[in-house]
Amino acid sequence: MSYTYRVLREDMDFFAAALSQERVSVWQVLEEGEQLMDYGGPIEEYSPFSIKIMGERYFRSVFEFRLTPSNR
Repeated sequence: MSYTYRVLREDMDFFAAALSQERVSVWQVLEEGEQLMDYGGPIEEYSPFSIKIMGERYFRSVFEFRLTPSNR
């Protein structure tokens, strides 16, 4: 099974994801591999430093944020 996702990096990416209310997942990517930290949900808030998803804040400098488009 193949999954397609888009990594959110720029403010405009987070803005568009917040408007679309698509699910954004939170990942920690290390040299040893990647680990899903939170299945996520829609973006509630974003700033230059953090992203708020489902009531939790995640630092942009630490985590990777992935948007998986729904098949609407």
